[in-house]
Amino acid sequence: MTPVLNVSSLSKNFGGLRALNEVDMQINAGEIVALIGPNGAGKTTFFNCITSIYTPTEGEVRFTPKNGKETVIRGMKPNLVTQLGMARTFQNIRLFKNMTVLENVMIARHCRTQSGILGALLRTPAVRREEQEIVDKSYELLKYIGLHKYYKDLACNLPYGEQRRLEIARALATDPTLLLLDEPAAGMNPQETASLKRLVLRIRDELGMAILLIEHDMSMVMSLSERIYVMEYGCMIAHGTPEQVSKDPRVIKAYLGEDHA
Repeated sequence: MTPVLNVSSLSKNFGGLRALNEVDMQINAGEIVALIGPNGAGKTTFFNCITSIYTPTEGEVRFTPKNGKETVIRGMKPNLVTQLGMARTFQNIRLFKNMTVLENVMIARHCRTQSGILGALLRTPAVRREEQEIVDKSYELLKYIGLHKYYKDLACNLPYGEQRRLEIARALATDPTLLLLDEPAAGMNPQETASLKRLVLRIRDELGMAILLIEHDMSMVMSLSERIYVMEYGCMIAHGTPEQVSKDPRVIKAYLGEDHA
């Protein structure tokens, strides 16, 4: 299988606190991988490091986009990581709440535009065509996600579960090779979670993206993931198939305590 993400010996210090300690990970093309662990294990810090929101203290992140040229991520600006083909959602919803649902997706799509400042000022035919393409593509994505009926509504007026899905649509608008989902099912009811699970599988199967998700819903993790990585206190303590991980004493101890293990 072709790897799209290779992380080796990734560490992150915040002053005297070591939030990540020599973490390794590999994600292959078209694969769904889960990253799990107790609260405070370092999962979101890991996401922030591989997307260049944080600069790692040590280690290396290598990403292979659609053009097949492996690129070192460390030191790259976050917007360039997005342009390269890595998109993410956030644990806490970060929508432009006073903009419409369609406008939220359109903003993300602008990372794929070619027009410069001069073209935008002159409003050339090429610029107008590109702007219409952004509108059309954004609406198509809303239709794919199932949110097109809300396209004129303000994002703040969407139900909570639909706001989560809008974040995914916005990430998809950047045309990623690797999609990172940070607790996408958080706060959802069972029906919304089941619908989300079907959506994640569709994205992988129909759009061909690799997906890395952080999630606490173990039913969702076990049914979706081909492989699972487990973190505790900034260290990777286990890795394997869902069946292997569910039987690992270190994982049982991390989640259920010493007595159960």
